[in-house]
Amino acid sequence: MWLRLKSGVPALAFVALVSLLLRGQIVAQATAPDSSQQGVSPAVQPESTPIPGSISGSVVDQSGAVVVGAKVVLSSKQIPSRDVLSSSDGQFSFIEVPPGPFQLTITASGFASHTFSGTLQPGEIQSLPKIVLSVAVNKTEVQVGVSQTEVAAEQIKIEEQQRVLGAIPNFYVTYIPNAAPLNPKQKFQLATRTLIDPVTFVVVGGTAGVQQAQNHFREYGQGAQGYAKRFGAGYADTATSTLIGGAILPSLLKQDPRYFYKGTGSTTSRARYAIANAVICKGDNGHWQPNYSFILAGLAAGAISNLYYPQADRGIGLTFENLGVGIAQGAFTNLLQEFVIRKLTPKAPGKNPNKP
Repeated sequence: MWLRLKSGVPALAFVALVSLLLRGQIVAQATAPDSSQQGVSPAVQPESTPIPGSISGSVVDQSGAVVVGAKVVLSSKQIPSRDVLSSSDGQFSFIEVPPGPFQLTITASGFASHTFSGTLQPGEIQSLPKIVLSVAVNKTEVQVGVSQTEVAAEQIKIEEQQRVLGAIPNFYVTYIPNAAPLNPKQKFQLATRTLIDPVTFVVVGGTAGVQQAQNHFREYGQGAQGYAKRFGAGYADTATSTLIGGAILPSLLKQDPRYFYKGTGSTTSRARYAIANAVICKGDNGHWQPNYSFILAGLAAGAISNLYYPQADRGIGLTFENLGVGIAQGAFTNLLQEFVIRKLTPKAPGKNPNKP
């Protein structure tokens, strides 16, 4: 939710703290993530149970150009065969893969079939070298596999299980390497899921209570009526910033509203990555770009809030000030995502429960 600067320092600190964990507002993204550290594994595994890992890679032709729509079939003695299609940047990934020997079979129209064998260690996030397909001679294949929409739908189910301390939603972050882009329907689904989550109402209600106790927004008055106005204004802030910045603008501008966890490199490089994420995001085409969705959503939400906040807490100057606060808050949230929040999220994909 967007902060109102004139609400006072204590309330500002409270709202900042809870909104850092509640991903109702939109967190921006930055330079491309290191996919070697992203994957999915069950959150809680007995020590005696092998920890699943993940396998990712990319498919190219002999010239180095990416191969889109290549069918990649994973075969393993531990699980039934699974298959995915390479994305627009030629990349693919498998999550929740039991450790042990595995084989990949890659096929694409106009190319000869290719196989790759390897062994996955418990909890390993394995990034394969580029898989090069050679041109087939007088051979045509029709490939049938899951679509990117289906892959994204499965990944959203995983994200919707991510809760800090098992309770606070952490839906707008992905730990999955090369996560499939979301279509407009899925972006609205994620935003709606956030807005109707019980924790969202608890956070907004608690914030309104602090504001009333400290008599912020005095024109709202006290008593039940004053509390209702503060609660309504707070939820309206959350709704506008989440819907505009997480669904409407990302759909129109084809940008991804999620934070892509890096998790590798030096502390300094990860910190720079997290801070830069406040103004940069990943596009649906897989390229990184200025996060127009986040910036414009901040301005739009601030302008709309002028319709219901008291006269003393309105104005274009305050709208731009709140945008600056939102960017700073996003940078700090990203730092928490990189270094703290994943450790506090029991069902964070790719997390080894036997390690801190």
